[in-house]
Amino acid sequence: MKMPSLTALGLSAAASFASLPAMAQTFFTDLEIKGQPIAGGIGFQPAATSLAEEAFWLDGFVLVIITIIALFVTALLAWVVVRYNRKSNPTPATFTHNSPLEVAWTVVPILILIGIGAFSLPVLFDQQRIPEGDVVVKVTGYQWFWGYEYPEEGIEEFSSYMIGADAGNMMTEEVSAQLAAAGYTDDQFRLATDTSVVVPVGKTVVMQITGGDVIHSWTIPAFGVKQDGIPGRLAQLWFRADEPGIYFGQCSELCGIAHAYMPITVKVVSEEDYARWVAAMQAGEIDTW
Repeated sequence: MKMPSLTALGLSAAASFASLPAMAQTFFTDLEIKGQPIAGGIGFQPAATSLAEEAFWLDGFVLVIITIIALFVTALLAWVVVRYNRKSNPTPATFTHNSPLEVAWTVVPILILIGIGAFSLPVLFDQQRIPEGDVVVKVTGYQWFWGYEYPEEGIEEFSSYMIGADAGNMMTEEVSAQLAAAGYTDDQFRLATDTSVVVPVGKTVVMQITGGDVIHSWTIPAFGVKQDGIPGRLAQLWFRADEPGIYFGQCSELCGIAHAYMPITVKVVSEEDYARWVAAMQAGEIDTW
């Protein structure tokens, strides 16, 4: 497959931006940004799906267990250092086995792992059991943009570029104006895209993911989902967003020189707005939003 050059990608992105201001005034300008990275943040983004809630709870659950283990081992090491150093214990013991202790340090870790597995497997199964989707979106990762297609709605593949891709991925006054026209601030630079995945709130969305050249990875942290897109294979993930809003993600598989510049934007809207958007897309009335 012949890949487009960076120059060609930039020209294509620039062309797509031409109609951005007019279209941004028509669709989804009042959505609140719900899922985005925060400078200096150390925690997860607010969970926007049941999958994310389960995954974040599991992370906290495991963190408590490993913290207790780490504190116990540290305290045990400190006690051994103090109690059994050469000064405190000049005549060391000569035994080589302690059967009860050996049984304990074998059985206890097994029980801990069984406990972790008992809680983690249901979370994994929820992610991997793909339900029937109310909305199906095919995602194709390219160097370095995303292609989206809604096969059941008859919406052919459209491209999604980072706002600023036509400016060498650098912030300029023109890029700032493009962000503002699309309803974003400069803080969303390298997060916002010229087109978005649009899905209805409260509906099951199935994403069919592949790669058009190399391996990419489609992920939305607030949804708790991530799936590699591998050329020649079609993988799936699903989610059901609980609240309308704008959610950002990023390609999460190193895919080349511009890997850092292929973000993802998902707009979760009401069923009425989604139907309006689908009708406009089917009629070819909009190119960017």
